[in-house]
Amino acid sequence: MKTSRETSTSLTDSKIRRVSKRTISDDIVQQLIGLIANGDLKPGSRLPPERELCQKFGAGRSSVREALRCLSIVGVLNARAAEGTSVAPDGEKFLRTLVQWRLVTELHDIENLMMVRIALESVAVAQVANKGLESDLQTLQGLLRKMEIAIANEERFAKLDLEFHVTLAKASENTLLYDLVSMIRGQLMNTLSRVLPLPNAIPLSLEEHVRIVQAIKRRNPRASSAAMRLHLENALARYRAAVEAEQKSIDAKNKKRSGNSETSKKADDKSKHHR
Repeated sequence: MKTSRETSTSLTDSKIRRVSKRTISDDIVQQLIGLIANGDLKPGSRLPPERELCQKFGAGRSSVREALRCLSIVGVLNARAAEGTSVAPDGEKFLRTLVQWRLVTELHDIENLMMVRIALESVAVAQVANKGLESDLQTLQGLLRKMEIAIANEERFAKLDLEFHVTLAKASENTLLYDLVSMIRGQLMNTLSRVLPLPNAIPLSLEEHVRIVQAIKRRNPRASSAAMRLHLENALARYRAAVEAEQKSIDAKNKKRSGNSETSKKADDKSKHHR
């Protein structure tokens, strides 16, 4: 029986080609990703030693190291000093990195993210209402009590709000949904920090969370889904209102700054004229 080391070595023997000198490390990265995507390198399998990879790629040690380091940073590979380099057992870190980078670089992705959450979490909450554990319901009820206590504390309320949705996603037993919600929790916290300062945003949000839990306790999937959808649609509307308010504030400051600059310019012109 072949070991994972032997398997990966035999596969890379036939699949790896010598690289061009123009984009050596990029070429190595693309080849390794292709081997993983095609199933030639499977999750958990070890890559050949660095020296052997250099020979197979026809590349220098620095180029191979750079390629392996890049793939390790984004989570495609795991590099450990004592164990060598292996393919990551799952794509969680890579997917998290990809989602976070997309959210950082795309202006409107927060709104898109909220719309995706409406679709996904509406289904998840129905699942919890249908077959969620009693212990999950108790946890959600306990979070509601903490949110009520934290109603005057924006930062604390935001953390509890996020914990509520992560707990709900986990209770749905939908591992993909749970992974996605866990990955984007940083972006969700940023959204909440912009939304909760709005007038009445916290009391309205608390009331919406209460309705979600009440529907779950009644074991009513349809009502639970409707309550979650309404909450997230309202949250999206509040986010848009927050963005609009921020833009108005920026515009007002710029207008004031421009007015002050114009006034100063006129005063300078007048002073020069009198001279």
